[in-house]
Amino acid sequence: MAPPKRAKSSTPSAPSSTTNSTNIRKTNDVSQIVQHLYNNYVEQTPQRVKLIDTFMVFLVVVGALQFLYCLIGGNFPFNAFLSGFSATVGQFVLTASLRMQTNPENASEFKSVSTERAFADYIFGSLILHFFCVNFIN
Repeated sequence: MAPPKRAKSSTPSAPSSTTNSTNIRKTNDVSQIVQHLYNNYVEQTPQRVKLIDTFMVFLVVVGALQFLYCLIGGNFPFNAFLSGFSATVGQFVLTASLRMQTNPENASEFKSVSTERAFADYIFGSLILHFFCVNFIN
């Protein structure tokens, strides 16, 4: 015995006009919020912090390209992929720390750390990170 067939609805449910206007309003609100954030970033962020942010975006792109290459081209020397990807992620973390310490808005949080000291710590941490990554490759 075959299972009973379900009856098809003859009238498809169409979205109401209030739903469409709500979606348009939400999209408009989101675009206004993003535009306000961008304008605020461009106007109030110091040039040094923008430069650090640009380097962080570069690190994200390089990490994504390495991961994409690993997926497409394979990961035969897995140590090389792991070393390169961890160097990218580690450098991103060190750069985020440098950004926090050198941002003028965070001066009250890092009273005892000067900009020069933060940069020296960044360079020292980067040298140690890359030393371990190069040794990991073999």
